[in-house]
Amino acid sequence: MNKMLIPILFAIGTALFWGCYGPTIGNAATPRGIDGKPLLPPEGWSPFKPYVFIGIAYLVIAIIGGIAMMKVKGDSFTYTGAHFATAKWGFLAGTLGALGACCLTTAMMTSRGNALLVMPIVFGGAVAVTAIVSVLRLHEGVKISPMLWVGMALTFIGVVIVARNTPHGHAPTKPADGHGAADHAASDAAPAGDAVVHNEGAITDEAAG
Repeated sequence: MNKMLIPILFAIGTALFWGCYGPTIGNAATPRGIDGKPLLPPEGWSPFKPYVFIGIAYLVIAIIGGIAMMKVKGDSFTYTGAHFATAKWGFLAGTLGALGACCLTTAMMTSRGNALLVMPIVFGGAVAVTAIVSVLRLHEGVKISPMLWVGMALTFIGVVIVARNTPHGHAPTKPADGHGAADHAASDAAPAGDAVVHNEGAITDEAAG
């Protein structure tokens, strides 16, 4: 098997999972009132309420799954000495991941679950940030190709194109002021009027009989 195939497959898995992350967390958005604004506690909730269970999922899957796989691979449970780098950088990476999840959750909550706006920015922006961090880390030992900046510009353009053209549903249109209520009242009143006419006809028949 090609050595590059395994990381590519796991990278695709990350894209699939994170691509579904936004729409999924959008389902946890707080209800909206008559005015269309998000309901605040206690009737509604803040973005941090679903974030708690995001953390629980991280805790369960990362710790239990990590320990299990360490056991399978025959790894040691030592985090001191030469192994301290795994604790230091792992904790920093987890912190960045948690803060990113918090920002993403807040973005989804405040955008009415608008994943088509948020997720392209997340993924396109992440690519650009990764490139910039690499440039800052390696700027003394590598020559930066101008095509890097061209690629970042194309990524930005791609984000805009994807966000603007992703299919999505539209909210139901509100009836015009006055007309909707009047039509609804008329439709409700129609059966009652028919009943009156029918009853009158029945009374007339009885009188004639």
